[in-house]
Amino acid sequence: MTIVTGTDTAKTRRQLDVGGSSIAYYSIDAATEAGLGDFSRLPASLKVVLENLLRFEDNGRTVSVDDIKAFAEWAVQGGQNPREIAYRPARVLMQDFTGVPAVVDLAAMRDGIKSRGGDAQKINPLNPVDLVIDHSVMIDEFGNPRAFQRNVELEYERNLERYTFLKWGQNAFNNFRVVPPGTGICHQVNLEYLAQTVWTDKDQTGAEVAYPDTLVGTDSHTTMVNGLAVLGWGVGGIEAEAAMLGQPISMLIPEVVGFKITGALREGVTATDLVLKVVQMLRKHGVVGKFVEFYGEGLDHMPLADRATIANMAPEYGATCGFFPIDDETLRYLRQTGREETRIALVEAYAKQNGFWRTQDYAPVYTSTLELDQGTVVPAISGPKRPQDHVALTDSAFEFAKYISGTRKLAEPTRESLKRWNGEGGAPAEGELPGHHEGYKSGAVDGETYQLHDGSIVIASITSCTNTSNPYVLMAAGLVARKARALGLTRKPWVKTSLAPGSQVVAEYLEAANLQEDLDALGFNLVGFGCTTCIGNSGPLQPEISKSINENDLVAVSVLSGNRNFEGRISPDVRANYLASPPLVVAYAIAGDMNIDLTTEPLAHTAEGKPVFLKDLWPSSKEVAELVDTIVTREMFQTKYADVFKGDERWQAVEITDSETYDWPASSTYIQNPPYFQGMSAEKGEIHNIHGARVLALLGDMITTDHISPAGSFKPTTPAGVYLTERQVAPKDFNSYGSRRGNHEIMMRGTFANIRIKNEMLDGVEGGFSKGPDGEQAAIYDAAMAYKAAGIPLVVIGGIEYGAGSSRDWAAKGTNLLGVKAVIAESFERIHRSNLVGMGVVPFEFTGGDNRKTLDLKGDEVISIDGLEGDFKPLSLVPCTIKYADGTEKVIQLKARVDTEVEIEYLENGGVLHYVLRNLAKA
Repeated sequence: MTIVTGTDTAKTRRQLDVGGSSIAYYSIDAATEAGLGDFSRLPASLKVVLENLLRFEDNGRTVSVDDIKAFAEWAVQGGQNPREIAYRPARVLMQDFTGVPAVVDLAAMRDGIKSRGGDAQKINPLNPVDLVIDHSVMIDEFGNPRAFQRNVELEYERNLERYTFLKWGQNAFNNFRVVPPGTGICHQVNLEYLAQTVWTDKDQTGAEVAYPDTLVGTDSHTTMVNGLAVLGWGVGGIEAEAAMLGQPISMLIPEVVGFKITGALREGVTATDLVLKVVQMLRKHGVVGKFVEFYGEGLDHMPLADRATIANMAPEYGATCGFFPIDDETLRYLRQTGREETRIALVEAYAKQNGFWRTQDYAPVYTSTLELDQGTVVPAISGPKRPQDHVALTDSAFEFAKYISGTRKLAEPTRESLKRWNGEGGAPAEGELPGHHEGYKSGAVDGETYQLHDGSIVIASITSCTNTSNPYVLMAAGLVARKARALGLTRKPWVKTSLAPGSQVVAEYLEAANLQEDLDALGFNLVGFGCTTCIGNSGPLQPEISKSINENDLVAVSVLSGNRNFEGRISPDVRANYLASPPLVVAYAIAGDMNIDLTTEPLAHTAEGKPVFLKDLWPSSKEVAELVDTIVTREMFQTKYADVFKGDERWQAVEITDSETYDWPASSTYIQNPPYFQGMSAEKGEIHNIHGARVLALLGDMITTDHISPAGSFKPTTPAGVYLTERQVAPKDFNSYGSRRGNHEIMMRGTFANIRIKNEMLDGVEGGFSKGPDGEQAAIYDAAMAYKAAGIPLVVIGGIEYGAGSSRDWAAKGTNLLGVKAVIAESFERIHRSNLVGMGVVPFEFTGGDNRKTLDLKGDEVISIDGLEGDFKPLSLVPCTIKYADGTEKVIQLKARVDTEVEIEYLENGGVLHYVLRNLAKA
C-alpha cells in the first residue's frame, strides 16, 4: 500500500528519531497546535482513528477538518459525537470460510469489469490482505497418534478445489498472501506474527511513514489483536472487499466504554474465568456498536495472552472491539514472539511521542465506565446456549439440572432434589427429574458397556483462538493431564477428546515441556491446527453414541475452550454446549458428566477405589508461570514462522494455472460464479418502497448468524443435500456449509437452515422451515423460490440482537438471494446490520414499544413499507402497513437502520460491491 496524503496534512506531519534513524508520523499534538482541538483526553483507541483521519485528510473529499475537530468535541461532550467519518484500515485479514467467497467475488468482479470494457487489473487489493486457511480441518480421527496425519489427508481430499482456487488467487491478485493449511488459526497467527502494533509504509513522495497498525477481518474474532494495541474488528466479506479495493469504511465516531481492571487473579483462577465474567458484565452493560477500552492498575498484573483472550471475545460481549493501550507488557510480548528489535524500539518511541502509551495516571474521558476487581473472579463456565450465560463452577451441576428440568417441562429442582437426582437421599418425588443415574444403554465401545443420560459429555475439545493462544491455560491443561495420568485416570470412553492448537508454536512448547505425552494419554492428541470444534468441525461422534442420543432424545453435552456455543453450532447430536478453560476441559473429560459438581464431588476413582477431586489435579499459579517462563522462548516463534507462507509438501504440490481471470469449472460443487453482477446496469438505480411482501420467517430474540447461515454439516434430506445428491456427491463428501461458501447454490439452500432455528409461524417445529404461497409447510428455500417465481417480495421479522455472532457475510448474501427485501427486528448486532445494507437488504427496527408479540404477528400478514423513495435519509422513520389475515390493517413506524449517506448510495447501487464496481468501471 502507498499512503496518499492530502494537501492539508503537512501541518500535522512531524519527524520521529528512533535508534539514529528518522521516520515521519502524523502528530496528534501538532493537530492541537494547529488549532484543531484538544485531544489530550481521548481514549487511545479513538486516537488511533483520529490519526487515521489526520493522515488521510483531503480537503473534504472523504475527510474534512470538521471531521477531525469532531474528536475534540467528543471529549467535551462526555464521550459522544456520532458524526459520520471515513476510516481506512491498513490491512485486511481473512480466513478460508469467509475468504473463499470474498475471492469468488473479486474474481467475478474481474469478469464484470472486463465485460464492460474495463481493465481487470483494476480489481486488485490496494491494501495488504492475508488469508489464513484454518476453518477446514475436521476431527474425523481422534484419540490416537495418527489423528493429525489422517485429518490433514482428509482435509486436502475434501478441499482441494477450494485450495486450488485460493492458490490461484494468491498468484493472480497483487497484495494478497495465503497462509497454508496446518499453520494455525488466523487470529493467533495475526497476534504472534503478522501484527506489528506500529506499521510503516512509504507515502507518495517515497518517504517512510509510521502509523498505528489497524485492520478489518472477515471473522468476528479479528478483535483478538486489540490485546496487542492493534485496532481491528470483524466485518462481512463484502465490506472487507470494499476496504481491499480502497473504499473507506463509513462509520460513526463510536462511544467508548471504559472498563477499569483492578487487583489480580486469585490462586486457581484462569484467564478464561476472567473473560467469561467480562462477557457477562459487558452484555449486561450494553456495548453493541461501541468500543470498549480496558485500563487501570490491574493491567500491570495481566499478561498479554490474557489481554488477547479478553479482546478475542468482543463479539460475545457485543462490542466493536475491546482495546488495550500500549505499555511495557506490549513490548515484552513483541520481543518474546520474535519481532525485530528495531520494530519494538519504534513501537515504544512512537507510542510515547504520539500519546498512545498507557501511563500510571492514564484516565481519559469515556462515554461510560464499569469496574472489575480481578480478585473477585471465580472459576466458571458459560452455557448451555450463549457465551454470556455465566455459571460459577460451584453452581454448574445445579444450573444444568434447572436447564434439564425446563427442557423436560418438569418441576424446577432444588438443592435437595438435585441430591435425589444424583442418586442420594432416596427416590425422586413425582414430577421431579427421574435421576441421571437411570440412563440408557448405548452398547459396547472398545469392549466396554456404559450408559448415556441427560448430561453425558460426549465432546471435550481444547480448541479455538480464544484460549489456545494463551500458554498459561494450555500449560495448565497439560499439568492437569499429567497429574491425572500419574493417578491412572483417563477420559470416559464416551467422550470425544481433541487438541487443536492455534499455532505450531503451541505444539512446540507442549512437546518441549513433555506435556503432550500426558495429554495424549488422556486422548487429547493433536488433531490439527485450526478452529475445529469451535466452528462446528467437531466431526462425527461414534455411531453407537450418536444412535443412543437420538433414539433416547438425550441432552448430550459438549465442553470446549472456545468462544461460541450457539445452538446447533458444535454438533448436530449435542444440545447443551459449555465454554470452559482448557484445564477444565480436561477435568470434564475425566468426569464425563455435567451433573457432577466438580467443586465437591470426585471426578473419578483410582484403580484402588480412591476418589480423585479437582483440587487433586489443579496446578498452582506458580507452577504454571514457572513452566511458561522456562519453556516458551523467542526462538520458538522465530523458527515456526520462518517459512509461514511456504506450507508443507501437500500445499506445494497444489497445481494452478496462471491466468488473469478465473476459469470457472462448470461441474464444481465448491466454486461457482455468483449471480450478483449478471445483468448489472451501467448506472445506479433507486431505492423502492416495498409493497405486498409476505413473511418468510418470524423469529425470536438473539437470532445469530449461525441460525441464519450455519457453518456445520447437513443431511441428504436438506435442500443443500438434495442439490449435491443430484450431482452425484455422496453424503460422506458433503463436507460442511462453511466449506461450500464459494457456491451460492448451496448457500442459498442453507440460509435459515440451522437445525435449532424456530420459525414462530410454525408451532413447535425446529429447523429451516416456513410456509409457501399455498400455506403449506415447506423448506425455507423452497418456500422462498415459490414466492420469487410468483413475483412476491419477502420480509423477515426478528427480536432483539438480530444477527449476533460471527461476521458471516453469507447470512446477508443468502437473505438477499432468497428474495428478502427487508429485515424488521427490535435491534441488530453491528456487523450483520452492515452486511444487510451491503447486500441491498434494508434493515428496520420497530419503534414505540412495538414488536412481533405486541403486534400479534403470526406470519400470515402482508407487509408494505413506504418512505424509501425520493428524499430518503439515514435513520429515517417510515410508515409500515400490516394487513392481517382477517383483513384489518395497522400502520406502525419503523426506523430505517441505514446509518450513513454512504449506505444510502450502497442501496441505490444494489449493494456495496456494485457501488465499487461501477466506480471502478467509470474510472
